Amino acid sequence: MKRKLFTALTACVMAGALSCSAFAAETISFWHLGTDEPDKTMWNYAVEQYNTNDSEASGYTVEQVATVNDQYKSKLAVAMASGECPDMYIHWTGGPMVDYINSGYAADLTELVDKYGLRDLYTEASLAQASVDGKIYAIPVKNNSIAVFFYDKAMWADKGYEVPETVDDLEALCDQMVADGITPFALANQPQWTGSMYYMYLVARHGGPEVISAAYDGTGSLVNDSTIYAGTKIEEWVEKGYFPEGVNSLSPDNGDDRALLYQGAGMMLQGTWQVGSIKEENPDFYENLGVFTFPTIADSEADQSVIVGTLGDNFISINAEGEKLEEAFKVAAYYSSEGFRELTQSLGNIPPLQAATSEEAVNQDLITILGEASGVQLWWDQYLPSAVADVHKTATQKLFDCSETPEAVAQEQQDAMDEYLAENAG
Repeated sequence: MKRKLFTALTACVMAGALSCSAFAAETISFWHLGTDEPDKTMWNYAVEQYNTNDSEASGYTVEQVATVNDQYKSKLAVAMASGECPDMYIHWTGGPMVDYINSGYAADLTELVDKYGLRDLYTEASLAQASVDGKIYAIPVKNNSIAVFFYDKAMWADKGYEVPETVDDLEALCDQMVADGITPFALANQPQWTGSMYYMYLVARHGGPEVISAAYDGTGSLVNDSTIYAGTKIEEWVEKGYFPEGVNSLSPDNGDDRALLYQGAGMMLQGTWQVGSIKEENPDFYENLGVFTFPTIADSEADQSVIVGTLGDNFISINAEGEKLEEAFKVAAYYSSEGFRELTQSLGNIPPLQAATSEEAVNQDLITILGEASGVQLWWDQYLPSAVADVHKTATQKLFDCSETPEAVAQEQQDAMDEYLAENAG
């Protein structure tokens, strides 16, 4: 494995205020996203369990570094590009995970998964998402994360709004909301991946998951009827006032989209990790929280039950060998324990574990959505190679201010895909 340990100087630069001793020989460095509640509590769980129960016997101590989502992605990319990587780190599988494996920064965990019985704890589909060529390279954590619409059931009942079944129904509902002085979609698209959810779903509803898989394997193109349809719809919705003013400058890291929802916006298309955040910061709103999946396209031949998301909110890969690899794996294994399952469920999540249940009404609805789905389309910015994913996000963001045509947005993505395929031919 092409693994390199941090030098003391690099550790200081990358970890900021964290003491350089955090990356000493007897420590296991762990990078994740737990900067705010409830994520902080969830990520702390395994670290505290290991440091309390295993550290003295093993001689290792876990030191964690938490970074907000979008800064984390850049930070991890810089660390890997410079030949350095923490011992444990979270990611979202897909194309980037393949890059981590090929670069030697993600150990094969298959034997450890079987040794510690984790194959019997996780759902088969979640472990499949963490696998490449039949080998497991990551551990799913926290939540089955899919993109759904969130809404205030009490407000909708008061207004007489009904859950839309088709895109035509959705547009009619949004037109009524605009007439009622309501912004239909609570979207904060500064980081670009939030707006991408609309694009991905519209493509999937129009042409199916095959659109993106064919483009990735070179048998298809991202310039097609489905991507043009998606881009055209988004620009129509912008012009009709479905999105908030300054949508591309609003940030989900600041909770701008949730704030819009609390203040009376019609609905919010976001990942199901938002359930925990809403429950934590606005319990009253949570009591009336409703969810529904993206509406169908009535005359489409594509499978309309496919949902967009991931079967694991995050995935942990390990950059270590020998004894340290096994000790780091023990840390990750705590995220499959009964204690963690109960914790994450209490915070509003549905973990990717076979024993996952919920007494929460909103999670029961989400379990139903998951059960009725024929498949899960992985987020494009995780499915695609990193270079193409970046272009996908920057290009589709331009639809939300109508600064580029749907055709140009599709072509920009395909040009990036063509370049990637040419560089990796053979």
